[in-house]
Amino acid sequence: MTALEAMRRRTSWSKVADAAPTREQLLTLIEAAGRVADHSSLRPWRLIELRGDDRRVLGAAIAEAGGDDEPSTKPLRAPLLVAIVASYRPSAKVPRWEQQAVAAGVGHALSLLLDEAGWGVMWRTGWYTRSEPVARAHGLGEDEELLGWLYVGGRPEGRQAGRRRSVDADGLLTRMPG
Repeated sequence: MTALEAMRRRTSWSKVADAAPTREQLLTLIEAAGRVADHSSLRPWRLIELRGDDRRVLGAAIAEAGGDDEPSTKPLRAPLLVAIVASYRPSAKVPRWEQQAVAAGVGHALSLLLDEAGWGVMWRTGWYTRSEPVARAHGLGEDEELLGWLYVGGRPEGRQAGRRRSVDADGLLTRMPG
């Protein structure tokens, strides 16, 4: 499959089955995803794998952030969650926003690679990505921000991925004014 084909067929899987890639399979994909454009090669990102009870810890942190009595069941929607973390590096040349863009690029590239490998993937976010309890649960440092999670699992038999409208490329590609 070409990169063009992978991008054209990319879609989100809101429901996934219990199967998930192994750590070794994931490492291979992360190595490739890490090749995104990265000014000064700072690698201002890291990924956190959440499996098994890690997802329950996240559910408790989400509940704490929201003042809820019961843990959130959202993290249990997939057997594997991959937290995407912007891990900012000191740099006079590369501003914080650009470093965050690199981290987001790694997350998107990884989602494409997982999709191409046959896994169901959905990037999930929420207000609680910036909450202290969720940051603490992930062990985030002072110069780190959580950008969300890739929810990863098997593609359920008989289910279709979410629908995606086509992009109006002509309407979105403009010229410099004047």
